[in-house]
Amino acid sequence: MALYWCTECMPLAVTALLPVVLFPMMGIMKAGAVCVEYLKDSNMLFIGGLLVAIAVENWNLHKRIALRVLLLVGVRPALLMMGFMIVSAFLSMWISNTATTAMMLPIAQAVLQQLSATEAQADERDLEAAGEDNHAFELETKQTKEEMTRRAKAREEKYTLLTKGMSLSVCYSASIGGTATLTGTTPNLILKGQVDKIFPKNGGVINFASWFGFACPNMLIMLVFSWLWLQFMFLGFNIKKSFGCGMNKDRDKEAYKVMKEEYKKLGRMTFAEGAVLTIFTLLVILWFTREPGFVDGWATVLFNKGGEFVTDGTVAIFMSMLFFVIPSQLPGSGGYGYDAEGESRTNAVKAPPTLLNWQIVHERMPWNIILLLGGGFALAAGSEESHLSDWLGAQLAPLKSIPPFAISLLLSLLVATFTECSSNTATTTLFLPILASMATAIKIHPLYVMLPCTIAASLAFMLPVATPPNAIAFSFGKLKVIDMVKAGFMLNLIGILCINLGINTWGYSMFQMHTFPDWANITHNKP
Repeated sequence: MALYWCTECMPLAVTALLPVVLFPMMGIMKAGAVCVEYLKDSNMLFIGGLLVAIAVENWNLHKRIALRVLLLVGVRPALLMMGFMIVSAFLSMWISNTATTAMMLPIAQAVLQQLSATEAQADERDLEAAGEDNHAFELETKQTKEEMTRRAKAREEKYTLLTKGMSLSVCYSASIGGTATLTGTTPNLILKGQVDKIFPKNGGVINFASWFGFACPNMLIMLVFSWLWLQFMFLGFNIKKSFGCGMNKDRDKEAYKVMKEEYKKLGRMTFAEGAVLTIFTLLVILWFTREPGFVDGWATVLFNKGGEFVTDGTVAIFMSMLFFVIPSQLPGSGGYGYDAEGESRTNAVKAPPTLLNWQIVHERMPWNIILLLGGGFALAAGSEESHLSDWLGAQLAPLKSIPPFAISLLLSLLVATFTECSSNTATTTLFLPILASMATAIKIHPLYVMLPCTIAASLAFMLPVATPPNAIAFSFGKLKVIDMVKAGFMLNLIGILCINLGINTWGYSMFQMHTFPDWANITHNKP
């Protein structure tokens, strides 16, 4: 399965179905037991999170948020890059990294084109004014043409670099932002599923709040360093140029006007957008307060044994069901049930459509990922039943002599390298059961190696084929592979160092990494 996932000789989801066929035939597990692995609580959390993302995209709420933030940030080059990175990272925490990149790049391109066109007009005006002042010189026309050509060439070089930098900043920040929430990207959910499967008595150590507490500060640090590196690579550290001190105000106004017009096209916020935003906000609040850790959450207070019974998946499915109940318009506001004069129609009263319908969900839901998640859980179950995980753990026992921080650093580096030429979901699915076995064999906290490697699987920055956001940016931004390799190599190192800083500081105390937890002593939940 590892070979098939890496080479993609069959679709990833089809490879994930192999345990259904092979485990029963090889006498490893009964068919019924294998099939149960394919729809766990983590899959339900994934489905609920995606339904919210589909609703946000369907009503263009993400575009409204993006343009609003960009209008606040301004259009100076460094601030513009920062604005695009902040918006891309924030959106990819809740909607797919690919959708974020696909939406943000056209906006970035439109703004840069306007900046370039306005600068060209300003240069022409300057040269015309200079020509009027010096009309006595015979060579003036020739010199003006030469100066225009020189300026045009310099402007083209500048905006080519700026386009490259902006395209990479969007796709990289989308990948970085996805690491901040449990539902932000698939590897995070694979970790939750694998931890719950391999260590069933873990007491919900990974939930939305605990993940966010560790991963969000880490994401912010990565984002700042990524911005500094891309700033250095594509804009340089000239504060006057980058932040636009003393630059052409007309040009800034024109570019600002483009974004303002785009925002105006969206019109006023509709009832549907407001409803989606309300449900989305409530969902996030319920996720954070279900089991915050330092006090009893609402699940424990409201329901008997709620902490064990109600999960993040329960909340996600409950809130996403509201999209199929709440109408997209207030009755009567869009002509539903009323004639042209506003009189009520008694014959055929038609209800307004709901915020989501199944046709939209069917078209946009990546069903293949649900099978891929299930395949990973089935593989982990097979490894336990056959005692392969015990054998792997024993083989890795000599690592006990290496300091834990070095193990974490080396494994993060290995996973980040592997994920460049394999999908991040396949990489996480392959590595996590092995890392869990290794951690129990050498008696270190399983999350000390599993958490950094999960986030490292999202650091696919070096190649266009590594992840869909990279491919979209590559097609948009006048990029060469070497541009992506140079920018991505340093970002990989930055990411790995940031993750390991996090796991050895606030993560160390959050998850009590200094102890080997009781729930990790038993890897098999057998009577």
